[in-house]
Amino acid sequence: MFNHDSLKDRVAVITGGGGVICSAFAKDLASQGMKIAVLDLNKDAAGRIADEITSDGGEALAVECNVLEAESLKNARNVINEKLGTCDLLINGAGGNNPRGTTTKDKLELCDITEKAEGVKTFFDLDPKGIEFVFNLNFLGTLLTTQAFAIDMIGKPNAAIINVSSMNAFKPLTRIPAYSAAKAAVSNFTQFMAVHFSDVGIRVNAIAPGFFSTNQNKALLYNPDGSLSPRSEKIIGHTPLGRFGTTDDLTGALLFLADENYSGFITGVILPVDGGFSAYSGV
Repeated sequence: MFNHDSLKDRVAVITGGGGVICSAFAKDLASQGMKIAVLDLNKDAAGRIADEITSDGGEALAVECNVLEAESLKNARNVINEKLGTCDLLINGAGGNNPRGTTTKDKLELCDITEKAEGVKTFFDLDPKGIEFVFNLNFLGTLLTTQAFAIDMIGKPNAAIINVSSMNAFKPLTRIPAYSAAKAAVSNFTQFMAVHFSDVGIRVNAIAPGFFSTNQNKALLYNPDGSLSPRSEKIIGHTPLGRFGTTDDLTGALLFLADENYSGFITGVILPVDGGFSAYSGV
């Protein structure tokens, strides 16, 4: 369905490459002939994706990497430069949430203060270390990874960076203040980098996925009988297209932003792929 010959033989570096969304990114780009460096803290997860790509005739390299450690990123860069070549396309996909930065309820109730039930975690119980972990993983991991790889991209023709933001960056969701704030920072940082790197030939954009049904979150989205959970009912009710996304829904946005023949005059954009969720006011 897609043909992006200009991407062939270029090097794509993808952090969080062992995860659901970024592993799909890796396979999509490999199908266009790109050489893929699959970076992940979990070497086995990265290895499985790299093996799938190579078994399908593509070229991929699995690299264990911690995006919060400059030395780990430096080592990853050295390995990639030696085995694949320098980076042409950087995808900052490493990220995630943490229960320590999450509340139990959508809204604080007076009874949560006066007679708090066991197991209820309010805003006042949020762990600063949990908030710090989520912010660092999403924002600082994007910054440090860009510092490590963008140095090789300066002055290269058609170099691009794609960050992974979230529709939470447009409107924060209930219960997950740390994650929403961190992704808002990623979107803001995307715009900063787009301006900062504009004179050295690097375009910087972001994809903001909406709600996607994956093996990792099915227990949260569905009841044991397969019906939608109450939170999922609210999500679908506020999604104009009336369904969860799949990784296939991201392919077009990814290839569009990666290929300068289609997006050569686009930089600093945060592109929602959310079925209209971020556009709907609820009325």
